[in-house]
Amino acid sequence: MDIIYQSTRNAAEKATASEAILKGLASDGGLFVPTAIPTFTTTLAELAKMNYQQVAYEVMKLFLTDFTEEELKNCIARAYDDKFDTAEIAPLKEADGAHYLELFHGATIAFKDMALSILPHLLTTAARKNNVQDEIVILTATSGDTGKAALAGFADVPGTRIIVFYPKDGVSPIQEKQMVTQRGANTTVIGIHGNFDDAQSGVKAMFNNKELAATMQAKGFRFSSANSINIGRLVPQIVYYVYAYTRLLADGTLKDGEKLNVVVPTGNFGNILAAYYAKCAGLPLGKLICASNDNKVLYDFFQSGVYDKNREFILTTSPSMDILISSNLERLIYKIAGEDAEKNAELMNALNTKGVYEITPEMRERLADFAGGYATTEQTAEVIQNLYKKTGYIIDTHTAVAASVYEAYKKQSGDDTKTVIASTASPYKFTRSVMTAIDAKYDSMGDFELVDELSRLSGVKVPQAIEDIRSAEVLHKTVCDKTEMQATVEKILGIA
Repeated sequence: MDIIYQSTRNAAEKATASEAILKGLASDGGLFVPTAIPTFTTTLAELAKMNYQQVAYEVMKLFLTDFTEEELKNCIARAYDDKFDTAEIAPLKEADGAHYLELFHGATIAFKDMALSILPHLLTTAARKNNVQDEIVILTATSGDTGKAALAGFADVPGTRIIVFYPKDGVSPIQEKQMVTQRGANTTVIGIHGNFDDAQSGVKAMFNNKELAATMQAKGFRFSSANSINIGRLVPQIVYYVYAYTRLLADGTLKDGEKLNVVVPTGNFGNILAAYYAKCAGLPLGKLICASNDNKVLYDFFQSGVYDKNREFILTTSPSMDILISSNLERLIYKIAGEDAEKNAELMNALNTKGVYEITPEMRERLADFAGGYATTEQTAEVIQNLYKKTGYIIDTHTAVAASVYEAYKKQSGDDTKTVIASTASPYKFTRSVMTAIDAKYDSMGDFELVDELSRLSGVKVPQAIEDIRSAEVLHKTVCDKTEMQATVEKILGIA
């Protein structure tokens, strides 16, 4: 079955998988979604005997139907190679009754590597398939992790440039150092005076600017996105939920068809949406537990059916989740609205103009797959300390949000279904927050002293991604106001 994609805001705007990957965002500002979610053609028992690359092909071929077998297998082979520090790609670790799916073994030690290792290959293959001659400009906003993973993926890829905007005071020191030291003649990193939502809104505005698009086309450029709004980001994320389930099936933890709950620390909603798509495709998942930090806009939405971004923006120790506009939620809203693009567009317009929308009781009933929870900064630190004292296993702040929410969910629901927690970043990315959670005495140490102490405590070797930035030169020093983003892009591209 050929899968076609359409805009969540206009049923008439359709695209093949490769066209949707190239465009990133639909021309009306909507997101591309499959007109039908395919179901798995390989049994779970068969998948349990396959390695990560083989599972990736079996899953992705169902969604990316205009890629040939050779094209897709080539993209997978080039993505999931020795850039990852383990042949498993995404290993599972059991600790205190939960299975942590470690999604941070790639080049930039965050889960974004899982999709951004393959996106450049999907994108350049899509460009060839569609006879695109323009230089592709990857324009991305990041709350910390997407930026570095995208930069690493696209650095010096022929026919592309990448421009990343990040909130200057809204990422961890390690995250910022990773980005501003990025090499590559085609890479640009810009800090903005504003938060992630400001950066994301500025990027979306440029995508939707028809005049800018015409100017760029005349100069031989076209925008595409590396954010999770790009379907080429979302499809590879479905893979690791399938992989995790089938590993637990292979080792006897699960019986074939047994339900598995998933807890996902959530900001932009792409990671948990991938789990939902996996469930729709036939993976036996139970509850999809959406874990928020102090910026609990998603928790409040699942509790009330009202999405309201009109609230204080809180900087937390889990900065990649410091988000009030969860872009990928739109794909779920479209689904529970009965795939009614007009209704979805109306809700998204309300969010854009008033900062709030409310879904109908019928739509709320269709959210039964999901549960929501949130953890405060204090609860996050407490979980890191308790898990370390109990098991010696050290998790990062985002994973700790999920672990805290999982604990609360179990107590409130009595649900003892086996559970996977998506571990989205290495603790080495957030050393200060992690180490001071374990013991306040560590706050007096320097960033790289903390790195070495974390290695000593955890028994885990310092990742190469951290070693690489110890003495790396800062190459990107541009900072602009949130109102100057387009002018900055025009200057970089020489089209001002």
